[in-house]
Amino acid sequence: MLHTLAVLVENNPGVLARVSGLFARRAYNIYSLTVSQTENPALSLMTIVVEGDGQVIEQVTKQLHKLIVVHKVTNLSNENVVERELALIRVKVRTETRLEVLQLVDVFRGRVVDMGKNSIMIEMTGDIDKIDAFIKTLRPFGIQELVRTGKISVMRSEN
Repeated sequence: MLHTLAVLVENNPGVLARVSGLFARRAYNIYSLTVSQTENPALSLMTIVVEGDGQVIEQVTKQLHKLIVVHKVTNLSNENVVERELALIRVKVRTETRLEVLQLVDVFRGRVVDMGKNSIMIEMTGDIDKIDAFIKTLRPFGIQELVRTGKISVMRSEN
């Protein structure tokens, strides 16, 4: 099972290496990892998606808390959150398929960010299922290039 951890860390050189090294030493695979500065320039938020059962996640969380550079660890897996991912996808097009691809971009609420004679680059944001479904839909046309950011998550406001 995949779990999402939000790890608030100091915004200093080497922090990413220390945190990812913790996972490597324990042979835990990181499914996705995003890091960005927060509203406080001294802190960064790492969104780490890792596979494992409850015991693995509990162990990882305890190990993360031992690192001095870590300020807070939150398991977002069972929380009410907003999750998004960004993908840039270059898909092959021909004269006869260009309109169909553009219609799919519209249906999935994507955005064309570059258009060439034989390809279209699309920006897609959404939850992981939406991105996966869009990629699956584009595969028959021929995906030339695909890059994804990995998941970012923020807890929803309380009502």
